[in-house]
Amino acid sequence: MRKFRPAPVHEKAPRAIVVILLSEMGSLVLANDMFARLKARYPDAQLHALLFRKNREILDLMQVMDPAHVHTVDDRSLASLLSSLWKAVQALRRANVDVAIDCELFSRISSLLSYASGAAVRVGFHRHTQEGLYRGSHINRRVPYNPYHHISAQFLTLARAIDSTAVPKSKLPVVGTPKPPPQVQLDGALVQGIQTRLAQDFPAIAGKPLVLVYPGGGILPIRAWPLASYTALCEGLVADGCAVAVIGLKDDQALARQLVANVEARFPASPVIDLTGYTRSISELLALFHVARLLVTNDGGPGQFAALTPIWTLMLFGPETPSLYAPLTPRCYSFYSQWPCSPCLTAYNHRASYCDGDNQCLKVIAPAEVLAKARAFLAAD
Repeated sequence: MRKFRPAPVHEKAPRAIVVILLSEMGSLVLANDMFARLKARYPDAQLHALLFRKNREILDLMQVMDPAHVHTVDDRSLASLLSSLWKAVQALRRANVDVAIDCELFSRISSLLSYASGAAVRVGFHRHTQEGLYRGSHINRRVPYNPYHHISAQFLTLARAIDSTAVPKSKLPVVGTPKPPPQVQLDGALVQGIQTRLAQDFPAIAGKPLVLVYPGGGILPIRAWPLASYTALCEGLVADGCAVAVIGLKDDQALARQLVANVEARFPASPVIDLTGYTRSISELLALFHVARLLVTNDGGPGQFAALTPIWTLMLFGPETPSLYAPLTPRCYSFYSQWPCSPCLTAYNHRASYCDGDNQCLKVIAPAEVLAKARAFLAAD
C-alpha cells in the first residue's frame, strides 16, 4: 500500500480550506459549529465546501460561506458524476486549497477527494485499531471516530485538529456544549405563499393548529415508527382539534395515503391531508415549518432542518441514537427506548443493520406517550 507523508507542521494560517461533506443534508445543519469555528479561527482563509448538488440548497440557506465557493457533485448519472468531480477538483486546485476536512464516516471517495484537492493538510476520521471505517490512507491528520460524542462535537474536533500538535489530534480541551444553529431568515412572501396555497388547496384545515408528521424511513426503512403508531397519534391529534399533514417525498405518497385513509376510517372528513411532494424545495419546506406548530418525525433530514425554524419537533430514534444525532435545538424532544441492541446503524457496520426488520426499539414507543408530549408542546406557545 502506498504510504503518504504526514501532514507538515502548520506554521502559517491556511489560505483556503475545503470541507467535504458529500452525502448527508442533515449533517450540514449539525456542522454549523464547525463552520463557525473555522471562520473565527482563520478569518483570512477562503472557506469552500464540496457536496452533492442535491444538498446544496440547505447550505446556501444557512449562509455559512460565499456561494461561489460551494462546489457540487452531480450523481444523477455516471457521466455527470465523473464530469462534475473533475470540475470540482480543478476548481479547488485553482483556489490553492491547503487544508481539506473530510467529514464523511463511510465514504472512501471523500478521502481520495481530499488528496485530489491538492491540500497538504488532510483532516478526517480514522479507525486506528477499530473495525470498519477503512477509507484509504490519504488522511494525514487523523482523528479517531468517537461513538460516544455527538457528531456535531466530532465535526468541531476536525476543525480544531488542523493545528493540533497532540497525539491523537483530538486530544483537545472541551470547548462547551454545541450551540443551536441560527434560524434561517426566509422571505416573508415565501411563508405567506405557503399559507395561501394551503388555504386554497385544503380549506378543511383552516383555523386549526397544524401538525406535520413524517412517517417515511427514506433509504433506511428500519428507522420508521410503525404506521399503526402514527395512525393512533394522528387520531388523537384530530380528536384534540388539530389538523394533520403528512409530509415527505413523492416516493412516500403511498404510505401517506394509507395513513390518511386509516384516520379517515375512524374520523370521516377529518382534517388530515397528504402533502407528500407538495413543497418544491427545501426553502418551501422550511416555510411550511414556519406555518405549522409541531413536527413529529422519524430520525432523518426533516428533524434537522426544523432546527433552523421556530417549529416544535418530536423525533423518534431507534436504530440510531439521539446521543449522536439529536437536533441541536431546545425546541426538539427525542424519543429513544434504550433497547439493548440499539443503536444498530453505526460507522462500524457502514449502516448495514443486523436487524431482521422487526424494529422493536421503535415499536415499544407508545403513541400515547408521543401524544402527551405533542399536547405539551402545542400548549407551550
